[in-house]
Amino acid sequence: MRIATTIFLTDETIRPDRLARELEQRGFAGLYLPEHTHIPASRDTPAPMGEPLPREYGRTLDPFVALAQAAAVTERIGLGTGITLVAQHDPVALAKQIATLDFLSGGRFTLGVGFGWNVEEAADHGVQWSTRRELTRDRMALMRALWAAEPTAYKGEFGSVRASFAYPKPADGAPRTLVGGAAGPGLFGQITGYADGWLPIGGRGLGESLPELRRVWADAGRAGDPVVVPYAVKPSAGKLAYYRDLGLTEVVLQLPPADEATVLRTLDDFAQYL
Repeated sequence: MRIATTIFLTDETIRPDRLARELEQRGFAGLYLPEHTHIPASRDTPAPMGEPLPREYGRTLDPFVALAQAAAVTERIGLGTGITLVAQHDPVALAKQIATLDFLSGGRFTLGVGFGWNVEEAADHGVQWSTRRELTRDRMALMRALWAAEPTAYKGEFGSVRASFAYPKPADGAPRTLVGGAAGPGLFGQITGYADGWLPIGGRGLGESLPELRRVWADAGRAGDPVVVPYAVKPSAGKLAYYRDLGLTEVVLQLPPADEATVLRTLDDFAQYL
């Protein structure tokens, strides 16, 4: 099973280039980065991980810039977002960012898609909270039109783009796309509609939810099985063995948002799972 990592990289933590080199040298499979453009100081939305909101949420590096730096100093590790708040981006600009990073990294990019939890953050981007999932689906379709081999127009409920020349293209036509969120019909509909699989945070309850996702996947006419990558996992030998028994081939372990020495000590500890 591939062992990847995720971390809240900030202006106070280890740098992305240093971390990426260490991950590749030690044999880890990848680096996924989260996204928050900002955290409004006045916030009514409760933090799902509990209050007070951890300091790193308001200090995260831009994931695409940080992953570009990581790509420049590595050759093998996967690079991904966990997750990109697609609804908070201009889709034409985001399509270019994604395609460029995938091209420059040699097809190593995974797009993690999410819908967010912070109502105030989304509102500052002009996102209406109740329609953010539909907006995300629409923007994914628009980006795929720009990634198409031939100029392709798209007109959706929330946006449109003319048939256009838009290069570079992602290495395989579109990056591997995984959707994060809690199990249920709504999420599984998103996954079967435009993604390659699921990025479940923590990986709890997979024994019950995986069969349902696979059923929905097959009912939608999708071939094979959806990719499932447990994300931000606090590892143990038993937990990873359980994932292997479920047939999963990748897991993303949570690193602390800390200085270089602390992160490298954690990597030394996680090396037992490689």
